[in-house]
Amino acid sequence: MEKKKSHTKKLSAAGLLIAMGVVYGDIGTSPLYVMKAILEENGGISTVTNDFVLGAVSLVFWTVMLLTTVKYVLIALRADNHGEGGIFSLYTLVRKGGKYLIIPAMIGGAALLADGVLTPAVTVTTAIEGLRGIPDFYQEFGNNQNIIVVITLVILLLLFLIQRFGTDFVGKAFGPIMFLWFTFLGLMGLLNIPYDFSVIKAINPYYAVHLLFNPDNKMGIFILGSIFLATTGAEALYSDLGHVGKKNIHFSWPYVLMCLMLNYAGQAAWILHSKGNPSIEGIENLNPFFQILPDGWMIFGVSFATVAAVIASQALISGSFTLVSEAIKLKLLPRMRIMYPGKSIGQMYIPAINLILWGACSLIVLTFRTSSHMEAAYGLSITVTMLMTTFLLYHYLLQTGTPRVLATVMLVFFGTLEGFFFVSSITKFFHGGFVAVAMALLILAVMYIWHRSNRVQENASQDVRFKDYLPQLQELHEDDKIPYYQTNVVFLVPRLEGDEIPQQFIYSILDKRLKRAKAYWFVNVEVTDEPYTEEYSVDMMGTDFIVKVKLYLGFRIAQDVNVYLRQIIHDLMKEGRLPKQPQHYSLTPGRQVGDFRFVMIQEELSNTTKLAKWDRQVMQARLAIKHHTVSPERWFGIEYSEVTYETVPLIVGETRKTWLKERKQPSI
Repeated sequence: MEKKKSHTKKLSAAGLLIAMGVVYGDIGTSPLYVMKAILEENGGISTVTNDFVLGAVSLVFWTVMLLTTVKYVLIALRADNHGEGGIFSLYTLVRKGGKYLIIPAMIGGAALLADGVLTPAVTVTTAIEGLRGIPDFYQEFGNNQNIIVVITLVILLLLFLIQRFGTDFVGKAFGPIMFLWFTFLGLMGLLNIPYDFSVIKAINPYYAVHLLFNPDNKMGIFILGSIFLATTGAEALYSDLGHVGKKNIHFSWPYVLMCLMLNYAGQAAWILHSKGNPSIEGIENLNPFFQILPDGWMIFGVSFATVAAVIASQALISGSFTLVSEAIKLKLLPRMRIMYPGKSIGQMYIPAINLILWGACSLIVLTFRTSSHMEAAYGLSITVTMLMTTFLLYHYLLQTGTPRVLATVMLVFFGTLEGFFFVSSITKFFHGGFVAVAMALLILAVMYIWHRSNRVQENASQDVRFKDYLPQLQELHEDDKIPYYQTNVVFLVPRLEGDEIPQQFIYSILDKRLKRAKAYWFVNVEVTDEPYTEEYSVDMMGTDFIVKVKLYLGFRIAQDVNVYLRQIIHDLMKEGRLPKQPQHYSLTPGRQVGDFRFVMIQEELSNTTKLAKWDRQVMQARLAIKHHTVSPERWFGIEYSEVTYETVPLIVGETRKTWLKERKQPSI
């Protein structure tokens, strides 16, 4: 798999184009709403001063420069996990540093998923609102927001519907379109900068700092909540590292940065030129991005912005699928059905997540209606993810030999900067930010339940020694008086360390129903820190009928157990470690491999379990969630195999003792 993906990560013209389409979608649509949000929060174009405009552009420039360029492009991209990026990949690199590191990973991952819900709603709505700048549209509908909402909902519906068909074809067009989009942004900025060349002074950080304490700035330091919208795509940039490779990002980012800054400068120059113009100050819901377009370009601009918004949304949706898949492999979320409609494993589709994202996006559009209201919810969740990434990056730098002083400087500098942005964004809590917080907390709750329940089971469930039961298993294997249950009986076990195994699997063979077989397979899947590992190890315990298999699979590899077992059994027979299983009756002449039956153990929490009240609630919540997730046979790729379910009591911790007394019957 590593070889298959490596060609897309080399520095090349194709790689640079792919980076344009995949990596920068979110940050590339920021000019649609950043200056608009800044103006609205300060009272509109009629209230701004020269110092305010210069300070706002300076804040945007230095925010993108420090957070996106320095932190993510120059520092975070170094923390690649065999070419993969994102907060879960970063966690797998540092998790040996302490069990507590799972906490920032869970918080950051939950917040990033919440951001994936808001991005499509904000960007598409903002683009469609540009239709009001078209005279014919405005004469027909005026400021009627209902038509904007309907068009936005239709576009979102179509966007989420096409996910099930894969995005290979559309994906090939993303790069060239986004390259043209960034070029368009830069050219529009260049056309408007001549209105007031003083905007070039905004490169001086003095104007940024001065604005925070300038009485012209009615928001004070809280203006950073709107400024932060310019860099919300930085975390997505890191998450998409595996699609294009760091070299392509390093070489394409300067062009993207230049085009973005030219557009912001052009919008600022237009604002300075236009303030005081009654006809412009009277425009309701003024958006400088669309106003800087030349006469007659509005239809083209709105159409292009809509396409860019859809591409940005597509990137966030695909990123959400990848993020959820990684969380499942790391046992932070329950298993869900994953499909691969495209030609590559990266083109995945998770129906449940797609439905949830569509429903949440549509609900946000219907509830908030205007992009201005949505922007209040946007940005808050991503500041949380950035703070968590900074904390994990600190541990990564320490583990890779960076001097503690430098790592601490990085932590304090970016932690403080992002802390200011977080405080500024939290002021939007009651204006819509509560939506992002609620979504993140809901996702985090599921992650906590899943992680905590796994820990409870691992720490308290009863294991038995395999060797203690070898004589019974040997006798059952050779007992001709008992008919074969199946040629190969396979158990998927949650752990397989040393000589120990959870007792329910031995119980199933000997006590539930005698299961005589030619071979007993105990298979455990271990998700590795590397994304594309495909390895296995075998321990037959000195027998020719017991096969303990550990599959070492990367966190981005599908866990198709059935496929891997076919290879392993042929390998073992070829080496003479496992007797052949000739089949007299078969469609395949000379078949040497017998039939398989997978025995799946369904757990029900035992009423006799003595468990702490909170842990019992967690375990019951886990079992309730499992009823609404994908079945194990679908997850492990064995839905077309013989599968038998058995229910066993889940006994966690000590068994509650009973103290019944015999009631003596009176003698007659």
